[in-house]
Amino acid sequence: MDAAPLRLGVVGTGFRTGLFLDLAARVPHLVEVTGVLGRSHASAEAAVAGRGVRAADDLTGLLGTSPELVLVAVPVAAAPAVVTELVAHGARVLTETPPAPDLDGLRALWAAVGATGRVQVAEQYLLFPHTAARLQVARDGLLGDVTSVQVSSTQTYHATSVLRGFLGVGAQTARVVATATTTPLADPVARPGWTGDPAPRPQTTTVATVDFGDGRTGLYDFTQTQTRNPLRTRRLVVRGSLGELVEDRVVRLADATTVLTSSLERRQTGHQQDVQGLDLDQISFEGRVVFRNPFVGSRLSDEEVALATLLVQARDWARGAGPEPYALAAAAQDHLLGLAITEAARTGQPVTTTREAWADAVA
Repeated sequence: MDAAPLRLGVVGTGFRTGLFLDLAARVPHLVEVTGVLGRSHASAEAAVAGRGVRAADDLTGLLGTSPELVLVAVPVAAAPAVVTELVAHGARVLTETPPAPDLDGLRALWAAVGATGRVQVAEQYLLFPHTAARLQVARDGLLGDVTSVQVSSTQTYHATSVLRGFLGVGAQTARVVATATTTPLADPVARPGWTGDPAPRPQTTTVATVDFGDGRTGLYDFTQTQTRNPLRTRRLVVRGSLGELVEDRVVRLADATTVLTSSLERRQTGHQQDVQGLDLDQISFEGRVVFRNPFVGSRLSDEEVALATLLVQARDWARGAGPEPYALAAAAQDHLLGLAITEAARTGQPVTTTREAWADAVA
């Protein structure tokens, strides 16, 4: 936390840009936004209004602010061209998810910039505090060999990043079987807030199984508005050879005759007469800390903690002081799996993924 703030340039003026600009204002010791470039100068001016951030006139002007890293947060159809142009100018890039709209786009983007090693992707789902804590429990071997993971919380490429992360699988081919069912569901909360409309409307739920081989499988279960809809819970199940994790509850075999049931415990300050302020402090398991909030005092939500963690990792990578946070190859593989889920649900037929040019670069 003592390092100089990351100098971050931004291309794009939409919702995701706003999240990063808000985060930069909350943690100025972590990130300094050098400039924002939009489709027009007016859109950039509107995005930075009241933030004390410069609106750039063009790409040359943005790069002239000397960013260490450029965030690309534009519509997915436009992102590959922007990323390719930035890399051609020698920039290091953090592009939003997914990095390209379809498989042909992924292949073209990889052919253009994959070998440069200059592109990372802004995937943060494994960095959410409780997810990171659960992953630590799994990696500590308390569940034995992880063989099955179920994710019901977020869409395609985000969910597949979680599946691969817990299963520890790379870029091997996978067989996907999926179904899609449309049923009525109320949708009381949208991105701007409460809709005021309690009437159910048709929404599609997609359920898919992903067979990675070697006895490792993933289950994907997602309803269209689930990321914000309070009428649908979020669920993560991790099954291993010695136990099972369901959300924050763990059942495991401690020795030949001992089964333990334990829970991840969140320490949250600011409740009732706690005067420390509202903050996540830590998450512990069986008396030891498995996640500690690196940004205590900044009053960040869990998603903001994940994004801030991503920016710290991207900063260190950009300065040659740390590993890749989420490489283009990993993002391409996760989107490949997400596209296979979508295709299998659309056709009702199994889909087997192909081994792509980025496979050898996937950790």
